[in-house]
Amino acid sequence: MTRLRRVCVFCGSAPGARPAYAAAARAFGALLARRGIDLVWGGGNVGLMGAVADAALAAGGRALGVIPEALAERELAHVGATELHVVRTMHERKALMADLSDAFAALPGGLGTLDETFEILTWAQLGLHAKPVGLLDVEGYWGPLLGFLDDALDEGFVRPADRARILVEHDPARLLEELGRERVPLRR
Repeated sequence: MTRLRRVCVFCGSAPGARPAYAAAARAFGALLARRGIDLVWGGGNVGLMGAVADAALAAGGRALGVIPEALAERELAHVGATELHVVRTMHERKALMADLSDAFAALPGGLGTLDETFEILTWAQLGLHAKPVGLLDVEGYWGPLLGFLDDALDEGFVRPADRARILVEHDPARLLEELGRERVPLRR
């Protein structure tokens, strides 16, 4: 098993409609802390972003936030972050989050979460990194997206190796274990 030092979490700046989403974010943040793995996240104090960071910090972990100036100025930055990197743009945010991390986990979220997750998957597809990417599928949240990706695979727009690259687990501990497994790089 690979030693994960830092895991980047992409997730919603809203809590979502189901209490299970925030519960999963808290469980994942606390699990990272208990395993001695630093959280890297978007630096926000709201929604699932705030929940995952608060849980990691409350469990004695480290939380490294990366937030654009425009969001920090709107008082959305998490003041309790172990480290808070304020960057100029969203592009800089994603690049720094990627550089700081050994693996990526997407929890439920909206357009921003999808943007971050698909950009990091695209970078892997292009060979810009070989870090694992997983989805925490809380109460089937990612099911429709996975169905779309399977359809895109069937239609020839997604390669089998790129579809196989996306790890999916329902349990936070199992997702973290999968992210930490040694893997042979996927062939194209």
